[in-house]
Amino acid sequence: AGWGLAFAGKFRSNVRVLNFAAGGRSAKSWLAEGRLPAVLEAKPDYVFIQFGHNGQPGKGPERETDPATTYRDYLRQYVKEFRAIGAEPILVSSVTRRDFIADGTIRLQPTADDSYGEGVTRPLLPWAEAAKAVAAEVDAPFIDLYRVSVAYHNRIGKAASATFSPKPGDITHFNELGAEAIANLVVDELRKEEPELAKSLK
Repeated sequence: AGWGLAFAGKFRSNVRVLNFAAGGRSAKSWLAEGRLPAVLEAKPDYVFIQFGHNGQPGKGPERETDPATTYRDYLRQYVKEFRAIGAEPILVSSVTRRDFIADGTIRLQPTADDSYGEGVTRPLLPWAEAAKAVAAEVDAPFIDLYRVSVAYHNRIGKAASATFSPKPGDITHFNELGAEAIANLVVDELRKEEPELAKSLK
């Protein structure tokens, strides 16, 4: 379950939340699959833009993005497209993987031996920093869910974080409990970053 599913329930009945997220997509592949027109046709007032996990090395050329170049370009394109229809884009950095190391913490900063799956660097800091930089560049609200979620999981610990997994050993995806927890983090940040929209929260 993605956090967007739980997020929809955080708003009053006067707000309609549409979730256009698709599992396994990157900023590159989501666009290439022709998913953008459906969002534009919906004419939203706000659009939350979050990618990162599936653009990391090892995900294949159809999905990989470079956080220093192409990832930023895709984010800029999304911002431009959404603003063109009068929507307010809100950039959100990737939620962390629950990859605790031996000392019982999750690292913000990648190291040479941090790999996940087929050589994918686990820490998403470069993608989070890229989203932050683009948000500043285009003057868009930014929710740093990466840093917030790292701090949250470090606070509750590895055992509690494990209860968010849909199956044993899955440190990336969420069950409903995990989706609810992450949605709550987004809500907390939204109150600070976009107070006008936050007025419609329950």
